[in-house]
Amino acid sequence: MCNRHHVRLGAFGDQRVHRRTLTCVSRTSKHHSSGTRSTRRVSPSVERLDDSTRTRAEQKSRTRQALLDQTLELVGERSFSSISLREVTKRAGIVPTAFYRHFASMEEVGVTLVEDSMRTLRRMLRDGRRDLAARAAVPTAKESLAVLVRQARANEAQFRFLVREQYGGISEVRRAIDTELKLFSRELAIDLSRIPELANWPADDLEVAGDLIVTVMLHAVAELVELDRRNTHEEDELIRRTEKQLVIAFLGMGRWQPSQE
Repeated sequence: MCNRHHVRLGAFGDQRVHRRTLTCVSRTSKHHSSGTRSTRRVSPSVERLDDSTRTRAEQKSRTRQALLDQTLELVGERSFSSISLREVTKRAGIVPTAFYRHFASMEEVGVTLVEDSMRTLRRMLRDGRRDLAARAAVPTAKESLAVLVRQARANEAQFRFLVREQYGGISEVRRAIDTELKLFSRELAIDLSRIPELANWPADDLEVAGDLIVTVMLHAVAELVELDRRNTHEEDELIRRTEKQLVIAFLGMGRWQPSQE
């Protein structure tokens, strides 16, 4: 411990006090510097804990996705309502009790599959709208159909699941599909509102039109996912017919008198 002297000791004494003060300050500075460095150092045990937590989270995410993937594989063969929890967990490589760390029930698995599939589709349509906006172009039904066909071909299992379970036996899944299709219709209604001829249409009429387009598209997807990929002629014919249906729908919309309520 250092004591500071305030007694004047003459020139020589002042120098000694000055040197002693500098020495004390130096020691104190080193002490504080050492303390600062020690607080910044991360303990190896903390680093191992962080790595362990990260690894557990990644493993949990992989297991959850495996449950979803195995469920999708099974619904390719039969209805969702006939699939048991034990079947899914066995194929995913976990014990049945571990299932509940990820989902509350099989119904929740079905709802998650619906939401994931439709979220991806809406994101693609949203990206398409941004691209058109950047080019100052107007969205068309043909472009939306092209996006839908690409998405359906890239994710046939998910779309087959949506088509089959729209009127299936699990009420939670049916409601989830209905909710997602309504969101899809509303986003299409936003596209329609950008068409000059429809700019004055009320929101309700635009949503009815969007709903009509979604119905036509979903019917096309239902046929598309059941087609043989090698039969390109049938696929081209299906797309041509669907485009014609959409054009007829648009012609009808052009003759429609918006409600004035």
